[in-house]
Amino acid sequence: MSIPMDILIRNNYLINDSILIGYRGSIAHGMFVPNTDPNSIDDKDVMAVVIPPIDNYLGLKQFGSRGTKEINPTIINEWDIVTYELIKFIKLLVKSNPNVLSLLWLDEHHYIKKTKEGKLLIDSRNKFVSKQIYHSFTGYAYGQLKKMDHFVFEGYMGQKRKALVEKYHFDTKNAAHCIRLLRMGIEFLNEGVLYVNRGSKDSQQLLQIKRGEWSLKQVKKEAEYLFKRAESAYDNSKLPSQPDEEDINRLCVELIKSKLNILN
Repeated sequence: MSIPMDILIRNNYLINDSILIGYRGSIAHGMFVPNTDPNSIDDKDVMAVVIPPIDNYLGLKQFGSRGTKEINPTIINEWDIVTYELIKFIKLLVKSNPNVLSLLWLDEHHYIKKTKEGKLLIDSRNKFVSKQIYHSFTGYAYGQLKKMDHFVFEGYMGQKRKALVEKYHFDTKNAAHCIRLLRMGIEFLNEGVLYVNRGSKDSQQLLQIKRGEWSLKQVKKEAEYLFKRAESAYDNSKLPSQPDEEDINRLCVELIKSKLNILN
C-alpha cells in the first residue's frame, strides 16, 4: 500500500516538504481490515512530518491550521492523512502524545518516506522517552472508555460503525483502542519501547474486541485491571520523569537547518 499519486500531486507539500511519512492506526497496529470485508470500519491512516520553506519560520506564512493539515476520507475515499509541521510535531512528542510517538516506533515496512532528517528524528526517539507517558496514555485510554458506552453517534462515525454501536450498544472500536493504549503504556513504562505493531502481542484479541466478541462488562473489567497495572508500572518505572527539552530544542534546530540548507 502507498499513497495514490493523485493525492501526492494535489498536496505537493507531501512530496517536497515531508521528512517522514508513515502509517498510523489499524495498519500500523497490524489490525487493518480491508473494505472488501463487509464488517470493515477502517480507513488507511497516514501521518506526515514536514519542514516547510523558510518563510514559514521567518515570515508571515503559517503551515495549515496552527501547524496541522488534514486530508480526511470524506474528501478522498479511505485515506485519512494528517500532516504536522516539525515544531508542532515535536511539541506533541514532548507531551508524549500516543498517536505522534507511534510514528517513531513503526515497523520498517510501515514507513512510506524517510529522508535523512526523518531518519535522524527516529534515531533520536529516546530523547522523548519519559514517565510522562503514563499520564498521556492513561488519559487517552480513559477518554476512549468514556466514549465507548455513551451510545452516542459521533460525527466521525460512518454507517458501518454506527451499525456496530447499534448492534452491541457500545463502541467496540473505542473499546479496542482503550485496551491497546493501556497495554502499550505499561510496556513503555517497563521497557522504554513502544510496541506499535500488535501482531506479535495481542492483535487477535484486540480484533475480537473490535468485532464485538467481548461484552461491555469484559472490556470494563480488563480496563480496570490495566489501569491498576499502569499505575504500578509508573511507580516502579526507571524512565526519566521528563524529557530533556534543551536537548530536544537542539535537535529541532538541527533538523530545520539541515532540511533548509541553512549554514551555521
